[in-house]
Amino acid sequence: MARTKNQAQRREALIAATLQTVGESGLRSLSLADVARRAGLTRGAILYYYDDLDDLLVETHRAGVARFCDRRDEVIAALADPREQLRAAIREGLPSGPDDALMRLLYEFDVLAGTSQIHDELVENLYTRQLRIYREVLESGVAAGAFTPTIPLEQLAMNLVALEDAYGLHIVGGNSLIDVASAESAMRAAAAGLGAPPS
Repeated sequence: MARTKNQAQRREALIAATLQTVGESGLRSLSLADVARRAGLTRGAILYYYDDLDDLLVETHRAGVARFCDRRDEVIAALADPREQLRAAIREGLPSGPDDALMRLLYEFDVLAGTSQIHDELVENLYTRQLRIYREVLESGVAAGAFTPTIPLEQLAMNLVALEDAYGLHIVGGNSLIDVASAESAMRAAAAGLGAPPS
């Protein structure tokens, strides 16, 4: 049977269904049957587009990293003031809330690091892109005279990524003591304390 002409759209729909399913039930118990139900397809129909569940998960992981990073890049690029860029980088790097399916999936994929080379590469790619986002904003701010870091830029960028990941994990994990607003405020305070105050 020839594959349908809308293969790209069907793959996108399957990735969306995977994101939604993981957002509700988590990655550990995910099955092709779960995704098929969500997408309104049979398990066999999914295997028409992907070799197995891991193949679908790798593609979903790759798409998730791109969506998360590309969206943040676009928001930052629309701003001219480095202080506003830093504020946006912090805000856009945090989940929208405990029900943020994309962020939940990306955090759950961290658990798969060490189980396969492709997952290792995707986790490292996400970290590299997070680091680059902060480094470029900080470098721009220093050049404009907006930031006067008290530690090396690379370390400051690493600290901001670490805070982003830690607070984000608490948020999607449902920790009632940390919400998006308090996490954003804490990250901005940390940046200010290190000589790179957002506006």
